Formats: sequence, C-alpha cells, structure tokens
Amino acid sequence: MGLCHLWIVRSLSVVAMSVVALPASAQLGGVGLPSMPGAGGALPMGGLPDLPRTRTPRVPSVPTPALPSPTASALPSTARGLMGRTEALAGEALTSLRGRQIQALIRDHADVIDVDDQGQAVVRGEVLILSPSPRSLAIVRTAGFRVGEETRLEGLDLSTVTLGVPPGVSAREAVRRLKALDPEGQYDFNHIYLGAGAAPATARGPAARAAGSGVRIGLVDGGVAAHPSLGPVEQRGFAPGGLKVSAHGTAVASLMVGRGPAFRGAAPGARLLVADVYGGSPTGGSAAIIVQALAWMARNEVPVINVSLVGPPNRTLQAAVAALVSRGHLMVAAVGNDGPAAAPLYPAAYPGVVSVTAVDGRRRVLPEAGRGAHVDFAAPGADMAAASSQGGYVALRGTSFAAPLVAGRLALELASPDKAAAGRAMASLSRQATDLGSRGPDPTYGQGLVAFDLRTSPRAVGADRALLAGE
Repeated sequence: MGLCHLWIVRSLSVVAMSVVALPASAQLGGVGLPSMPGAGGALPMGGLPDLPRTRTPRVPSVPTPALPSPTASALPSTARGLMGRTEALAGEALTSLRGRQIQALIRDHADVIDVDDQGQAVVRGEVLILSPSPRSLAIVRTAGFRVGEETRLEGLDLSTVTLGVPPGVSAREAVRRLKALDPEGQYDFNHIYLGAGAAPATARGPAARAAGSGVRIGLVDGGVAAHPSLGPVEQRGFAPGGLKVSAHGTAVASLMVGRGPAFRGAAPGARLLVADVYGGSPTGGSAAIIVQALAWMARNEVPVINVSLVGPPNRTLQAAVAALVSRGHLMVAAVGNDGPAAAPLYPAAYPGVVSVTAVDGRRRVLPEAGRGAHVDFAAPGADMAAASSQGGYVALRGTSFAAPLVAGRLALELASPDKAAAGRAMASLSRQATDLGSRGPDPTYGQGLVAFDLRTSPRAVGADRALLAGE
C-alpha cells in the first residue's frame, strides 16, 4: 500500500547505462503489486494483508516525512554516474514510504483506522489503558466508554484493557477526555506499527514447520513461509485472521537463522519462534497485539527478540519493552527509514533496546536511515539478498534487514534471559564492531559496524534484482 514512485535496478550492467524511473505501477521483488485508488499501483504495507478496500467519503490528511535534500542525502556527484543516483533515489523513496503507507491504510480502511494528533495510524474507536485500577475503570464507565475484557500479559506482570469510545467521538478526543478525567490513568491510542515496507502482494507457499532445538531466538513480525534455507520454525498468530505468511517476515527470518549453499544468517539453524502480529486484518500490527506477542516471548523465555517494526511512542508498548529488558531479555529493533532529520522511531528508541541502522555494500550508512544517540550498531541493509516467500531469494534495502543480523549475533552469546549475561553479550558484540564515522560511538553508526561478513550478494544466490524494501 502506498508509495508513489520506486526505481528498480534490473541489473548492474543496465544501471551503468540508464536509470528507469517507474510510476506508481512499479513492481518490487519481481512481483506485480495491487493497484490503489487514484494511482496506477501500490506497495503493500508492512506485514499487512491484501484486503478488500472499503469506500469512505472522506480521508483525513496525513503528514508524510519530508524527503531528504541532496545535502542531507549526500547525493553523489555526476562523476559517480547513474549508479549512485539510483541508490540515492531508492533511499529517498524509502524515506517517504511510511507516511504514504499510513495514507493508503486510512484511505482503504478508514472504517477501522484513524489517526492521532501527529498523523500516526491508530485503531479507530479504541483507547488502551495500561494496568487499570478499579477507580480508573469506574471513571471510564461513568464517562460512557465501553470497557472490554482485561488482557493479562503473563510473563510481563502487566495487563491492558481496550476501551470502546462513545459514538461520534474520535480517538483523539477520547484520549484527551480520559486524561483530563483521570490524570493518574495510563491511557494511549492503539497505535499501528509498520514494518514490511514494500513487499510482494501475495506470499505463496505454506508456513514453516514447528521448531527443533538449539540456540533460541524470537521474531515479532509477519508470518514466515517454508523455504529451503529455513529449518523448523515455531509460529503463532496474534492478529485477527490468524497466521499469514509474509514476504517481510520470511526475509527477516532467513537473515536470523537461514543457511544454504551460498547463504547464511547470523545464527544458522537456531530455533526460531515467530509471533505474527499482522495476520489477515488491517488493524494488525497494533500496540495491543504487539505487547501480547512480547508477553508470549517472555513466557517462553526467549533471550533475544527481533522487532523490525517502527512507529510512534506508546505507553503500553513502552511498559512491555521495559518489563522485558528488566528481566534480562535483549530486544533488537530497526531505527527506521524516515531519514536523518526525522524524530526517533519506536521501539528502537526506548531505553535498553538494541537499536540498529543499516549500511550498503560499501559500508556507507543508508541515507534514509534514522540517526540519533539511541543508535547502537550498524549492519548490512542494502546490496544484499534474503529468502523470498515465493522461493528463491530477493534483493533487499532497509534497516529492517540489518536488525536481524545483530539479533542473531547476540543470540549466539545469550542462552537465556539474564541481565548480567545480556550485558556481557552486548560488550562482546561491541568488541567485534568496526568503528565508522566519527571516532567512538556516534549517532550515525552507533558503536560501529557488525556482521558485515553476513552480507550475501544478490548475484551470489541469483536473487531477483528488484528491491524488497523495509523499515
């Protein structure tokens, strides 16, 4: 869903001669993408299913991240040729991707999707309250809100209740009212987090099988398809519609645990537990669903969890992340592709989360990658390949695909959740990092580049040279 332009690199030899700028009907991953009203085609949103559109008379205006300027993007000079310009255009396209995904999500599903005060996507008609007291529940009932069933997040010692807003009241107005009526209550929107970026419209093939044993690692994303590079996988669906295979989840999973004749992930053959938080619903990827997935990981004592999803700060998600970190889990997250001047994205920017940016095949940070003091490591995120949900391999670009390499490396160091052991695992990875950029830790590369040896060239595995882009 939602990106007006994308430039596809067909092959290195073709790029050397020309750059092809495609309209909205462009294809990614070598697969045609579903059309969108008002455009010739669309990129499906991160992890979301290809669902029927609902007609709505009016669509709210949603701000989109500004494209980086030539200075901010460090665009190459003419002497560097059309190859560099194509890379810069791909980066600019990704910078605007998340905002366009939100616009398309609202346009196609405005009956169930709303926006918060900042234009971020939320579930329409719902407000979350974290670990509510009896007093808070009495206040919201008196104010005319419908009180849903309490969801206990076993393993995190938290609970959530989803409130239904009164008829005719927006989520924005509902949150304002509740905070005024009950300042001590922990109210927030049910934000939706995006992670797949552009992916093939249809993810064919069965889901991967149940898992074996060995090193254990977790993935919160879309469902994972069976693939020759992947061994047994344990999966559980948390969103309405049940487990659904996704291109993004499959690619990320292969970078974590995949292995093949010319391809390997960071922890090849490790036992992978996958929480599908998107399923078959446009409200998949919501904060309420993600925290249930994190609680499942906590109950299964999964030591390292990769979350290549991005969005705004959210009280419920923040509390779940803090509970995981306090118990000695390591959560690894992508910084996102909103650009160097954008506000930090979450969960990557929460304290204790291992935040990962991406570099290309020349060890240069992607111009669309986020920056900030929260960046911990850099890893490959472009000029590389991973498993395709339709078989074979696909070329990649985005910080989504750097995070799983860091998660896999950390999983080799941390056998079970333990705060002291987690600290030692981080220290070990820091010693492996190659310092880039300014001397010492910096907001662009963090503590430096790791796992560069795990970058698999698309040519080495015969990958489709179109890009599968992700946060």
